[in-house]
Amino acid sequence: MHSRNKEGFHHICKRRGFAVTLPVFLLEYPGNPNLKLYIAMFFLFSKLLEFLIEPVMWILILLLLAVFSSNAVRRKRFLIATLLVYCFFTNNFIVNEFMHAYEYPAVADSQLAKTYDIGIVLGGMMSYDPKLKRVQFDRGSDRLFQGLNLYHEGRIKKILVVGGSGSLLLPGNLEAPVARNYLIAIGVPPSDILIESRSRNTHENAMFAKPILDSAAPGGNYLLITSASHMPRAYRCFLKAGVHTDRFSVDRYSGSMKFQFDYMFLPDKSALQEWDVLLHEWMGDVCYKLLGYI
Repeated sequence: MHSRNKEGFHHICKRRGFAVTLPVFLLEYPGNPNLKLYIAMFFLFSKLLEFLIEPVMWILILLLLAVFSSNAVRRKRFLIATLLVYCFFTNNFIVNEFMHAYEYPAVADSQLAKTYDIGIVLGGMMSYDPKLKRVQFDRGSDRLFQGLNLYHEGRIKKILVVGGSGSLLLPGNLEAPVARNYLIAIGVPPSDILIESRSRNTHENAMFAKPILDSAAPGGNYLLITSASHMPRAYRCFLKAGVHTDRFSVDRYSGSMKFQFDYMFLPDKSALQEWDVLLHEWMGDVCYKLLGYI
């Protein structure tokens, strides 16, 4: 990043009332001794923030304020607020409409107009269970399976699995090598599998994938494959890193609008999980924009 851009961003930060030293430009100077510290601080901050923005936390805090309030009027207000927040965040109809507005639309395989040199499958979909000695698939594994399907259809020539460890407690559990071993076990030739296993977040996904793409298929056609809710931020991260891709959304949460009584009015705990995903993406957009990642 040019020094003028760095100064401009620092000026924006100061004007908004906070001062930061950005890992976004430190990444251009891998010899900087503070690089790991900055990256670790951002990683820890993002995990803490992710925990604090969960709707369950808001409901719990409001409920505790009601329980421990000594003022009867204030206690009643906190209880009403708790009920309203609970009803809002457990409503399937409401979360579906918000999610539908945010998710990047999915398309049918047949709508892909060309063959891609590399399909970029973003991590956050599996882990390895050492006790049972097998791969454990998470909800996001639709990313891998849809990418695999496109590969078998001949729509992508190679698969690049991007993702290291996003865990604070288990930083050595790298996802991409697990995915590579799985793909080989089901018959995908090793020559058609590329992996990137250093990245811990979406910004690093793009930064660390770029040199692999430039080496394997310089100037090629790339297809970005990730969850529909993750696609808006992921696509902008890759653009920021200088990687131009087409988009293929999978793992959708939203569906068509339904006017059924239970769907519109009865609380459902699964709606809380969808709000967790959506709020995570919204907060990610804000943080990444401030840090210059998108």
